[in-house]
Parts: sequence; structure tokens; C-alpha cells
Amino acid sequence: MSHKTMNLNIDGMTCSGCSLHIEKDMNRINGIVSSSVNHQTGNGNFIFDINKISTQDVINAVNNIGNYSVINDAEKDDCCVINAKDFDGRKKFDLIVIGGGSAAFSAAIKAESLGLTTLMVNGGLDFGGTCVNVGCVPSKNLIRAAETAYHATHSNFKGIIPRGVDIEFKQIIKDKKELVSALQQQKYMDVVSDFKNLTMLKGWAEFVDANSILVDGKDTYTATNIVIATGTTTNIPNIDGLNEVGYLTNVSLFDLEEKPESLTIMGAGYIGLEIAQAYSRLGVKVRIIEFTDRPLRSQTEDITDVLVAQMKREGIEILPNFRAFKIEKNGTDTIIHCNRPDGSITQIVEPGHIVVATGTKPNTSRLGLINIDINLTKSGHILVNKKMETNISNIYAAGDVTNTPSFVYTAATEGNTAVNNAFSLLKSSIDYSSLPWVVFTDPQIAGAGIDEIEAEKKGILFEVSKLDLIHVPRALAAQDTRGFIKLIRNIKTDKLIGVRVIAPEGGELIQQLSMAIKFGITVKDLAESFYPYLTLGEGIKLAAITFGKDVSKLSCCAS
Repeated sequence: MSHKTMNLNIDGMTCSGCSLHIEKDMNRINGIVSSSVNHQTGNGNFIFDINKISTQDVINAVNNIGNYSVINDAEKDDCCVINAKDFDGRKKFDLIVIGGGSAAFSAAIKAESLGLTTLMVNGGLDFGGTCVNVGCVPSKNLIRAAETAYHATHSNFKGIIPRGVDIEFKQIIKDKKELVSALQQQKYMDVVSDFKNLTMLKGWAEFVDANSILVDGKDTYTATNIVIATGTTTNIPNIDGLNEVGYLTNVSLFDLEEKPESLTIMGAGYIGLEIAQAYSRLGVKVRIIEFTDRPLRSQTEDITDVLVAQMKREGIEILPNFRAFKIEKNGTDTIIHCNRPDGSITQIVEPGHIVVATGTKPNTSRLGLINIDINLTKSGHILVNKKMETNISNIYAAGDVTNTPSFVYTAATEGNTAVNNAFSLLKSSIDYSSLPWVVFTDPQIAGAGIDEIEAEKKGILFEVSKLDLIHVPRALAAQDTRGFIKLIRNIKTDKLIGVRVIAPEGGELIQQLSMAIKFGITVKDLAESFYPYLTLGEGIKLAAITFGKDVSKLSCCAS
């Protein structure tokens, strides 16, 4: 076979019209078999005939189209991306995995350990999926860069006078891109590079029936079992004019090398909040529009009150109960028409960019699910049980596309579990009752188990201990007492059933508390354990003691 696949990073694209322009012009060239270009990621995937055109010819062809340019040399082919016709003509496999993110790779790794022939078909984002390419890795890298800038201009100590900071925004984004590229290679492609039974294809899979898929409308493949792991994408709200004026999501925002003048972020969930604080600290004027009454509506009001106060101190404008209904251009400005809380209408002028962070939707629209009659939730997620089984006996699903918690670490567990249960008589289930999670704002928000509202709904007799950080010696020493530690216990058993933390680096506490919930540790056990003095972890002990004592009246280290 003389066909070769090459991925290129392309600079200069601003909209879907740009990617279509490149695809159209490239497909006219003799030797180009197919072109797939994504303006949001800046990635172009080209399949070409090496007997008719060289890799350098492909690069030159892109550079000759409009004002676009290739910003990297030709990448070597992914060693495991093999045209199926080259793979001994195989069209039937033990397992087909649809998707290319954490759940998909975990499924492939498990399948390889079982000696299963596996086909992974991935469309949309590059192999590695959301987390490494456009989610966890780039966002947390930018958050830490922004935190460094913030601490160079803000001090908790009167005797420390910050002198400011010079921010080279373009360099920050370039460093982020290098990190993403390195981890995508090291943690995904390199991991499976020596797999003997894995075939990886780039393309869009559509179900023909419960055992067969059609890839890119051309080739049909069959398998005994199939795992759907296609993830999610940003849910774009139906607002008049939004598509016409253009907008960014986390996918396209994180690759902008020119610092935006300003951003209006639509949505105040964890994605919108992390983006808002990071970009504000990097010198961008930020506004958040939220259609509910407060940010991070999934958490109790005392948590969001602490975070909102911090974000306002940093100059971030937050507009709760504002609902955008029309967006239009006025010269270079974008005009956002909104209903205000009192019912009146206002116009918000955005000279920079609009960022849509209004939640996600499952990537199922191109799967042809109508052909297999699989059960979905009201939100369109694939309905699975604790064994990752769907209503179709040989089809499993894992990761964000399902009705389970949307985290990269849960997706990995689910992918492994799905394959195990598809091919093993010993079935395993996943228990999320003690699942830990973190929102990487500053202060961080972290949780495990249930909160007091959930406990009340479940009819559990519970008690809450809430310890403000002003009572934690570590926070006092650091002159940073923002936040609190909240423990929820079952009164009958004294067992910890939930925890919520909002604190600087509060996420570092949550694993210990998650394990306490999982293994039935009592509040008495937490209160009587040893904790190093002047650590944030000591706050757990103090919060546990607070169930029965006033810690403000205790001496240091006393219990």
C-alpha cells in the first residue's frame, strides 16, 4: 500500500471556513487521498500517495493556500495507525473501541493484556482525547502559569512588596503546546506502540448493526464486542447570531498565541471558572455571564460565596441570572443582548472574544445509534450500569459519553472495566460513593461523598462540622485563611459520609478523606489520629474535633 498519513499544525485558521478552504484546495491536488482539517485545534490530517507526492510537497501545498502556514515539520507517522487493508486484510476483530481518549486507551491496554485483537477508531480530536489535548493538561498548565504571575504581584505579607511581572503570553502558549505534544506521545502513543494485536484508525465510525461499524462511509468492520468511548464536546447554546459572530471554546482558546484584550465567558461551571481566573491573572479583562443565580450551582452556597469573593477581588466581573438571547457584531465589537434578573434588557459590549463554556454534550450524533436502538438518558448520554453494560448485550460504553461522572480517571477505570466484563466471567462493578474530585480555581474546591443537601434527600440522620481556615495553624502561618473544611457524618454510625473543602491547595486533602469514606473510618478515628503540625492536613483533625468541641479554645496540637 502506498498511502501515508501525516499530521500538521497549521497557523492562521480562525473559523470553520478556513478549514474547509484548506480541505477543498488540498483535495484538488494529485496524490492527496483525503484531507481533514480542524480550525479549533489547528490540526490537519492528510492521507497521500507517496508515489505521487512527497511529505514536503504536502507542507508546501498548505503553505501556498491563502495566509495559512505549517508551524511544524512533517511529523513521523503514528506507528500504530495502520490502514486496515495493510493489516493482513483484517476486517473482523475480537473488540472494536470507538474513541481515542482515556477510556479508549484503557480499554485497548486491557484488551492487549488479554490477547484480544482490537480495532480502535478515532475521529475528531487527536488520539489522547480531551484531557491531554484540550482539557486537563493544557488548562492546569495555564492555571499554574497564571498562579505564578499572580503571586509575583500579590503578597499576603506586609513585609513582602511585589515588584510586578512581565508576561510573555505567546511563550506561555508555546510551552503549553510542547507539554501537550510530549504527553500525548509519551502517555498515549508510546504506551501502545509495541502492541501486537492493536490496529488504530483515524476516521468516523457509524454502527451498521450491533456487531458492525462503517468507517468514513467506506469500510465495514465487525467484532464480537464493542466499546463506545467517544467522549463529549462543548454544548453550544441556541442563541440568535452566536454562530455568525464566532466564538471560542476551550479547544480553540488554549491555542491562541496572541493575548486576548478581553473575554466574555458564557457559563460559570468549573470549566468557565478555571478559564476565567487563569486568563484574568495573565492580564486579560474577564467577564462571566451565568444564567443561574450563582457560579458552580452544583455546590452549596457557602462554597461559591468564598470563590465569588476571591474572583471579584481579582477584578473578574460576574453577572448571575443574565440570559443572552441575541449576539451581533458592531464593527469589531460583539454586542451581547441579555435579559437581566429584573426582566429588563441590557447590551454588553465585548471588544475581545466570546468563550462558550455552557457545559458539554455526548459525542453520539455521528454514531448511527438509531441502527442499534441503544438506550440513552434525557441528556443523550449512553445509559450504562455499574458494569458499564448497555441494554445491548455485546455493546459497552465508558467515559464522558455515558451517564457516569465525567473525569479522566473514572474514564480510565470504566474502559478497563468494560473490556473485563465483555470477555470475562468474573464481572466487576464500579462504586462511585467515595469518588474524589477537584476544581482547580484558587482557592481550590474539592469533594468526596455526599454533601448535606444530598444527605437530607437520602433521609440520612447526619451532622455537619464546618471549620474555617482561620482556625488552622498552617493557614495562619501562611497568612491565607480563605475557605473552610466541611465534614458530614452519619450520626448513627459516626462514619464520615461526605466532605467539601475550599482552600488554597485544598485538593491535596481530598484523597485521604475519600479513603476514609470508602473504608468506613469514623469521625472519632479522624480526630484521634496523628497529624503533623502546621500542615493543611491538620485541619482534618480539627474539623473532626469540632463535632464535639470548640477548637478556638484548644491549645496548639491539643485534642
